[in-house]
Amino acid sequence: MPNTTLPTPLAQPLFDHITIVGAGLIGSSIVRAVKQQNAAKHITVVDGSQQVIDRVAALKIADTQTTDIASGVRDADLVILCVPVGAMGTVAEAMAAHLKSGAIVSDVGSTKASVIRQVAPHLPKGVHFIPAHPVAGTEYSGPDAGFSTLFNNRWSILTPTDGTDQALVEKMRTLWESFGSNVEIMEPQHHDLVLAITSHVPHLIAYNIVGTAADLEKVTQSEVIKFSAGGFRDFTRIAASDPTMWRDVFLNNREAVLEMLGRFNEDIAVLTRAIRNGDGDALFELFSKTRTIRRNIITHGQETDEPNFGRRQ
Repeated sequence: MPNTTLPTPLAQPLFDHITIVGAGLIGSSIVRAVKQQNAAKHITVVDGSQQVIDRVAALKIADTQTTDIASGVRDADLVILCVPVGAMGTVAEAMAAHLKSGAIVSDVGSTKASVIRQVAPHLPKGVHFIPAHPVAGTEYSGPDAGFSTLFNNRWSILTPTDGTDQALVEKMRTLWESFGSNVEIMEPQHHDLVLAITSHVPHLIAYNIVGTAADLEKVTQSEVIKFSAGGFRDFTRIAASDPTMWRDVFLNNREAVLEMLGRFNEDIAVLTRAIRNGDGDALFELFSKTRTIRRNIITHGQETDEPNFGRRQ
């Protein structure tokens, strides 16, 4: 079972002031992790919803909270954008004039090339952009869904562009490592290809399978839901993820997703032929290979025997 204990809190804060824009699952989890790990002296949350801001205030997870992005980012040393990838450019444009020189801007988007295209042109000279992607999450959303150990023993990928100050990249690495993350550096385009097959296409398949089951539900008189086994339940958990976020992911990583879907469709055709032709050897070879991959995932600590992968109910 993966270690659920976070590293020892930092002896000295990495930043004087961190601002989190967007208080959903990821944003509110970062806020909690920053506070628990002593990563900043002051934490501000910015969100466009007054209802969300009121809830953040009630939870007392930040030092200040506001719907005004200008005042929220003005004194920040680090601003992390935790909004859907399709909204990154709009948010960057709104805050750009209010960022202080020397500030770092980062994000948590599941696509990187599109985020860089949207955000980088708006940032003034003297502001450093270090994109990131914590590969972690649950199907829940909102400020109540966050928890400080969300990133523990999970990968966080940094995708700095050419010319980025390496000392600042290492500072961001230290931040994510303080949350318990394993940190990897990748080229943005390579990240998008890797995540297309490990995350994006599986989500698309889950949405499709659950949608098909919903159609069959009418035909089978509720037996699809009634007799759902663990595999289908896993698909429904994935398919319960935030629809706005995943709509934007597919639209903003369409090239890599389409490339992976093309390969997937080819492999499905091979599998279809094996079943039609009664080719048991081909099926056994595939299932043996995939079983090995599953065992490797467990070996690398990316699974747990806790119910629902350790997620809070």
